[in-house]
Amino acid sequence: MSGRRLSGLGVLVLLVALAATVVVVFPFRQIIAADRQVELTKEKLDALVGENARLDKAVARLQTDEEIARLARERFGLVQEGEVGYVVEWVDVEPAPEPTLPPPDDRRWWERVWDFVSGRDGAGG
Repeated sequence: MSGRRLSGLGVLVLLVALAATVVVVFPFRQIIAADRQVELTKEKLDALVGENARLDKAVARLQTDEEIARLARERFGLVQEGEVGYVVEWVDVEPAPEPTLPPPDDRRWWERVWDFVSGRDGAGG
């Protein structure tokens, strides 16, 4: 009977060890996940603060006369009094046709020589 008691005691020890593992490991994983979430949220906040600062500078710049004039020129093509404005229009040009190669000459060499000597090669025939 002591063998059964020992195995029963072993099972009890294993169950206690398993319960302790479950009780310790799962909350520990949740704590690690929560810490990582806090880090990601801080990174997002830093990025948003930087973006906010950039947008504040852009808003301040948009309220200057120089920026308003630059945008009027760039976006609407406006010119100041005494200036001459030019409009450039892009025209789509069809690409040049691909060059065609002459068909291969499948005559025998002596026929080509005879055509050269007789002058028929220059006449296209």
